[in-house]
Amino acid sequence: MDTFLQQVVNGLTLGCVYAVVALGYTMVYGIIQLINFAHGEVVMIGCMVAFTVIVAAAGHGLPPLVVVGLGTLAAVPVCMAVGYAVERIAYRPLRNAPRLAPLITAIGMSIVLQHLALLVWSRNIIAFPQIIELKLYHLGTSDTAAAISNVQLFIVGTSILMMAGLLALVYRTKIGIAMRATSQSPQIAGLMGIDVNRVISFTFVIGAALAAVAGVMVGTYYGIAHYQMGFLLGLKAFSAAVLGGIGNLPGAVLGGVLMGLIEALGAGYVGDWTNVCFLNQFLPGFADVCAASPESSLFGSNYKDVYAFIVLILVLVFRPQGLLGERVGDRA
Repeated sequence: MDTFLQQVVNGLTLGCVYAVVALGYTMVYGIIQLINFAHGEVVMIGCMVAFTVIVAAAGHGLPPLVVVGLGTLAAVPVCMAVGYAVERIAYRPLRNAPRLAPLITAIGMSIVLQHLALLVWSRNIIAFPQIIELKLYHLGTSDTAAAISNVQLFIVGTSILMMAGLLALVYRTKIGIAMRATSQSPQIAGLMGIDVNRVISFTFVIGAALAAVAGVMVGTYYGIAHYQMGFLLGLKAFSAAVLGGIGNLPGAVLGGVLMGLIEALGAGYVGDWTNVCFLNQFLPGFADVCAASPESSLFGSNYKDVYAFIVLILVLVFRPQGLLGERVGDRA
């Protein structure tokens, strides 16, 4: 039970990060029916910018939370500017082009942003300075009780606040009404006096701001950053958005949390199944190989990324619109 609770804690922490990033994907898709594959690189840029500021401020005797806050305050406007530039330069000219053109452009922008980060921060793995003292809070009285750290609590709490704030923005403000009207029909929204270009740019900017905070959370949680870190993170977040129902904000949150839980539980339970591999019944001696070399096991934690994508495939096979999505007709 303690192992289960610990994996749930780890999965919820990771799932909250996926959910925040997935919201950026699902907002853009809901507005312009475009998969912004460069969104993961915006997360990476936010992490890198925060790293630069945190390293510069760490030696001045400032409180740890202030240092992380300065890194976040620097990362958010930079990522917002990147998000706006990507939409204005790469996506807006292709808005009425065939769908394949903006898709290829999105992949191209992802590669461009990766190599720009490579030129600025080099190809080396960057280690975040450990400025926050790690504190563990046990969820039981036994020595093996599950524990949650102060960093995990901060990530979960911040993610919940951001997700609640975004939902309030979309459903309780005038710009949110404009966003929902544009997602229904940009042409009719324009006839009603809504500046469609402004709404779409605002959507990219808000998504980039969420990505910046997610980048800071990933950097402080794992303690490392790399110019290619956004690719797999973005792919998982996009999968989470599809799992919950692409274009659906609550679906993105649900998909992100489920993706994190599946990944953590798969790595925690299936990853330990090395001495009783079911392949042994077909390949005698396979379990001995697994026990002698766990890192080579198909069920090891090194393959934790596989479990979430297997579940995603199953969901898409039996419910293609996602868990909370609805079947809708294509726009004329």
